[in-house]
Amino acid sequence: MKALPTLAVDVVCILVFAIVGRSSHAEATDLVGTAQTAWPFLAGLAAGTVVGRTWRRPTALRSGVAAWAGALVGGMVLRVVSGATVQLSFVVVAAIVLAVFLVGWRALYRVVQRRRTRRTGHAAA
Repeated sequence: MKALPTLAVDVVCILVFAIVGRSSHAEATDLVGTAQTAWPFLAGLAAGTVVGRTWRRPTALRSGVAAWAGALVGGMVLRVVSGATVQLSFVVVAAIVLAVFLVGWRALYRVVQRRRTRRTGHAAA
């Protein structure tokens, strides 16, 4: 998988995180509301992508960890700077959900790729 599709999956994961979070708090999930919630995490994702150089091996778990760390830390810092609230419970939930999303899809992708490789290898043998 190339870097751009991988980044697109990460962006979708963060948008889903924002939409689910907003709907669980009975907030509007329209474009403006979702953008207000997601932008700090998307900016953090961009920082994590650059710092972690995730384009080199976009589906590696290490790249997922860089994306996760950037989204989480950058997102929380930008929320504070922009005047939004950051409570410990939110940080914990965000850390878990973003890890499952940003690292988890890569782990699943790697499992599927390994199984495909094994099936192809056994079929040829």
